[in-house]
Parts: sequence; structure tokens; C-alpha cells
Amino acid sequence: MGKVLVLNASYEPLNITSWRRAAILLIKGKAERVEHNGKFIYSDFPLPTVIRLRYYVRVPYKEIPLTRRNILHRDGHTCQYCGYKGDDLTLDHVIPRSRRGGDSWENIVTACVRCNVKKGSRTPKEAQMPLHHAPRRPYSSLYFEVSKHLKSGLHQEWQKYVIGL
Repeated sequence: MGKVLVLNASYEPLNITSWRRAAILLIKGKAERVEHNGKFIYSDFPLPTVIRLRYYVRVPYKEIPLTRRNILHRDGHTCQYCGYKGDDLTLDHVIPRSRRGGDSWENIVTACVRCNVKKGSRTPKEAQMPLHHAPRRPYSSLYFEVSKHLKSGLHQEWQKYVIGL
């Protein structure tokens, strides 16, 4: 039936859960329905798409691992130099490794093979290849999961709760 966005009592996104788990939280009185899509589980029980916990839950900060998959997702599977979208993307160090550029969220971007070879071991400024978006560390580990659902177009009602993730 679908996924449900779970908000903390402060309306901050916490996670994504199944509609079954969301229904249990609603029935037990641990959460309240914030949004629903017009579908019903039972004739008098609308299917929730966003719920809010009644009590605040403290969530420890979770580090997002620096992986190829996460960098591709952060950059929208797009070359940050020319805008090419495709499957044959590489990772490029903004400040090249040969110049002591390290592996960090702020120094690695996606690039097509052509742009990566053209840039070589120069900085974007030296190569006269400006970046479309400056690389940055994602704000939230929930960002990756929620943005996938938003891009699919299935959960547009989540948009107002996840702006800025």
C-alpha cells in the first residue's frame, strides 16, 4: 500500500515506515495522523502517508558513509561539470589527490569520463570548468531515503516536511 513518513513531536522527519507499522502506532495512541492520501485501510480508517509521534524522541547524530553510491545520489547522477546524466559516471576530486586533496564530501563530485579526463590533475578553476553545485556533506541520513521517494513522485505530501534535508 505504501510507505509512511514518521515525524518527531517537533515535526522533524525521523524515518520512513510501512503503513502497517504506522497504523499500529495510530491505534496504540503513540502517533497522530498528519496527512493521508484518500485511500482507506478500513471504511473509517484513512491510510496515513505522514504521522507525528506524540512524544519527542531524541535521535543521536548518524554519520553518512562516504561511498560512491551516496555521492552519486547526492549529485543526482549528474556530471557536476557539464550536466550529463547517465550510467557511466566517475568520481572526481575537486582538489586532485596529487595536490593533497583528500577523500571527503566537500572534495569529491560526480563527473562524466570526458570531463574527468579533460580536467585531469587541475583544479576546476585552472581547467576553466566551474562546478554546477559545490560539493557538501548531506545534512541528514534520512535525506537519501526521503529524496528517493520524492523523486518517484509518489509522496508529494512529504515535501513540506522535508524541505532543507
